[in-house]
Amino acid sequence: MNWSKEFVELDKNIHDRGAFDCGEQELNTFIQTQAAKHMTVGISRTLLLPAENVLPNGRFPICSFYTIAPGSIERKTLPEMLSKKLPHYPVPVFLLAQLAVDVKCLNRGLGKITLIKALENLWRINSRMRAYAVIVDCLNENAKQFYENFGFEILYGHNERIRMYIRMNTISQLFKIS
Repeated sequence: MNWSKEFVELDKNIHDRGAFDCGEQELNTFIQTQAAKHMTVGISRTLLLPAENVLPNGRFPICSFYTIAPGSIERKTLPEMLSKKLPHYPVPVFLLAQLAVDVKCLNRGLGKITLIKALENLWRINSRMRAYAVIVDCLNENAKQFYENFGFEILYGHNERIRMYIRMNTISQLFKIS
């Protein structure tokens, strides 16, 4: 399956959510039943990379997607070296709530592309609405290793998962144009 050139916002009328399968039931269920509802009520925003070709049902398959949301963390959850420079109230962050690639598109670098696009989007948002870091909750050890490869660091365990972060200052260094 070949993907298009641009990430677009999820539209349940033109994107085939039901056929998406990343191999993780929790992520499949999210894109199939919850993502559109969360967007409608203003909880999060889901962007996806559709396939180039439309299916017989008139909808485009989803090659990958990511979901972002605002959030906050307690100062005390950050490493002491960082937290002592921050206020004593909750610290604003962006949550990279979901990121997945359809199994038909695996091993072609699409996970990396999707993460980079998500971080680039959050970097742009950060120019208007500041946050300290991007937070992810890893479903499993593979996800943890994936994010570690891109500079995310472990924060702590959260809901039986590993919570990781990367500071917006680090992300800014990746996308700043001199």
